[in-house]
Amino acid sequence: MGKRKRSAQQSTIWIATSDLPTTVAHPFYERINQILDRAGFDAEVERLCAPFYAERMGRPSLAPGRYFRLLLIGYFEGLDSERAMAWRAADSFALRRFLDLELPEAPPDHSTISRTRRLIDVETHREVFTWILKQLAEAGLVKGKTIGMDATTLEANAALRSIVRRDTGESYQEFLTQLAKASGIETPTREDLARLDRKRKHKGSNDDWTHPHDPDAKITKMKDGRTHLAHKAEHAVDLETGAVVGVTVQGADQGDTTTSKKTLIEAAEQIEAVVPDSDGPKEVVADKGYHSNQALVDLEAVGVRSYISEPDRGRRQWKDNPEARDAVYRNRRRIGGARGKRLLRQRGELLERPFAHLYETGGMRRVHLRGHQNILKRILLHAGAL
Repeated sequence: MGKRKRSAQQSTIWIATSDLPTTVAHPFYERINQILDRAGFDAEVERLCAPFYAERMGRPSLAPGRYFRLLLIGYFEGLDSERAMAWRAADSFALRRFLDLELPEAPPDHSTISRTRRLIDVETHREVFTWILKQLAEAGLVKGKTIGMDATTLEANAALRSIVRRDTGESYQEFLTQLAKASGIETPTREDLARLDRKRKHKGSNDDWTHPHDPDAKITKMKDGRTHLAHKAEHAVDLETGAVVGVTVQGADQGDTTTSKKTLIEAAEQIEAVVPDSDGPKEVVADKGYHSNQALVDLEAVGVRSYISEPDRGRRQWKDNPEARDAVYRNRRRIGGARGKRLLRQRGELLERPFAHLYETGGMRRVHLRGHQNILKRILLHAGAL
């Protein structure tokens, strides 16, 4: 049996780097680096990020290639914060090799990653996502004809107890105390405030309340039924290949029929950029949350066929709106056919899967950033890693 050797002598001060323990590179990260190097990833991101870097000023900055690789690591390792990325990069020999860090070099700390993210604008992050999408297009994995859309909520880095009134700036507790005193309770207790708050209607209106440090976060009901401050992430996916071709982050209080316009435009622009010969999206597949008279009319106006599940609204009256009637009936006929049923099955498969990978195992169901711009920067690279 081998036993641990205990020595009373002082350990050696100087150790040759060749004597330090090493490990075989992780085959997955080794393959990713080969793909990125062959496509000229580092040269491309350095060109895109050149306006944000000075030629020579202060301490050495974080190279763009390493910064974007760290965001890719965030998805691959399921890390929910920049602090976790920095810790993981410092802890793993395989990730150090993926980041091309020499042994004496220290990996970037979380403040360096955060500062780099703040300095590089969202448009540059979107261009990096477009570059990744272009690599897929060259491999024949972006068609761009049939697009599926869906959205999910992300828990914000903000607490409901910290919201304030938009008009007066009062906190929720102060507002309830004023209401209690106005109703005749001079010194209200916590039980009195809870009883008073329980009976109020429309008490969580986004028109009246906001978060002082994250105005983009909106009060909404999460997937599990909890009420929380949240953001809405919406995806457009190529249903022929499963590639994510458009990502937007919008207010969680906006309906799907409102946010879908921006997401469809984003997807069309991305497809035009990476597949110039494509005619753009010609079919849109979505669930019943995207169904409305005006939404179907608007899609037909731009030459896009809809395959959108129809909610049960009972008997409809079309006397004054024949245009909407025709659009709804044509959509109903399409989703009832064999192709429509197949596309709706694909929607359930190819749209729910990215949500599971990006936000559940990818570690972004609860965001640690504030503001739509900052969150979108992270999600764009997450989608690129996917």
